[in-house]
Amino acid sequence: MPISAASLVRRVSAVNPLLLDGALALALVVGTWLWEMYDPGKGRPPDPLSLSLTVLVNAPVALRRRAPVAVLVVSTGAALVYHMLGYHLGLNSMGPLVTLYTLAAHRPWAFTLAGAALIVTEWTQASVRQPGVALWSALGQSLLVAAYTVGAGTSTRLLAERTRQLAVLADQLHREQDAAARRAVTHERVRIARELHDVVAHHMSVISVQAGLGRYVALSDPATAHATLGVIADTSHEALAEMRRLLSILRIEADDEDEGLYSTAPGLRNLEPLAERIRAAGLPLTVIVEGEVRPLPPGLDMCAYRIVQESLTNVLKHAGRARVEIRVTYGPATLALRVTNDGAAATGSSRSRGHGLIGMTERVRLYQGTINAGPLPLGGFEVLAIFPLSPPDDQPQEASS
Repeated sequence: MPISAASLVRRVSAVNPLLLDGALALALVVGTWLWEMYDPGKGRPPDPLSLSLTVLVNAPVALRRRAPVAVLVVSTGAALVYHMLGYHLGLNSMGPLVTLYTLAAHRPWAFTLAGAALIVTEWTQASVRQPGVALWSALGQSLLVAAYTVGAGTSTRLLAERTRQLAVLADQLHREQDAAARRAVTHERVRIARELHDVVAHHMSVISVQAGLGRYVALSDPATAHATLGVIADTSHEALAEMRRLLSILRIEADDEDEGLYSTAPGLRNLEPLAERIRAAGLPLTVIVEGEVRPLPPGLDMCAYRIVQESLTNVLKHAGRARVEIRVTYGPATLALRVTNDGAAATGSSRSRGHGLIGMTERVRLYQGTINAGPLPLGGFEVLAIFPLSPPDDQPQEASS
């Protein structure tokens, strides 16, 4: 089975660098010695001294990654002595060049320039000893070879630095993605908690009022007591249905195509059943819708419903036997919700930063709206929320009722 070039590179990269450099040094020593033995050229014939110098030039290459400066000095010095003694002028030049490449790839520019000067000096003196080679030609050739080697090493260093930077950026991106995922989970938990608060607070307030009324008239007015039990049953059933919807959302997988659970989310279309439940609790309530009713985005629709629901819950808790008015106004570019009551001054307690008002404020801000809640000059309490809307032609086509 043939091995691809990429696979070969990965396998070589996985090998210990010291083993690779040792193999390279051994190949340089053996190759240089064999070349000198079979092609001595016009220089001094090979002898034990030339073998010793050849080993001294090339063997240190095995340590080129660990101590490139020392290796370059030793290798270049041995090559200089080798050529000055008159041995083969074309050999023992590759070891210093390999070390210069390593120096350029792993050390600062000062060391690289000093190493390049050593290489140019050694190459020039070796070349100029050859017959018919002028000094300027030898110097030019040496400068060209040294420049090419330094350029290759510098390119490798820049590539390695770029790879490290990309690794740092990838790690930073991974951390940011994890943080964003954690924030999304937190936001979803807050949203679910807000939904559960609205559902439980409103329905339990209605159930509490109805249970108190039923207990009060249980013996004196059985018909009214029976009616309150019906309201309690309907309210608890609705609360369970909404809580089941919220808990079911938590179990929906990312690829779940069943949107039925989402489509049951309440909206302004449910205002009348909400109003009937409040009336059954004994509070006179009027719903007024102004302007041209049109479909709303699902999130905004549910947000508006929750604002009204929480406002009515506060009325049940704080306003006593108050008359309530819900006014929904569809404007060209806004949706206004106004919930007012004529209850006692104790209604002002809902100005405290409890979960209800905080939840309403967060919901409204989510849709770039504004909300004001406070006592009226002549008594009672008002909650006014205003949401920006797109022009009617830009509204979603899905029906909200």
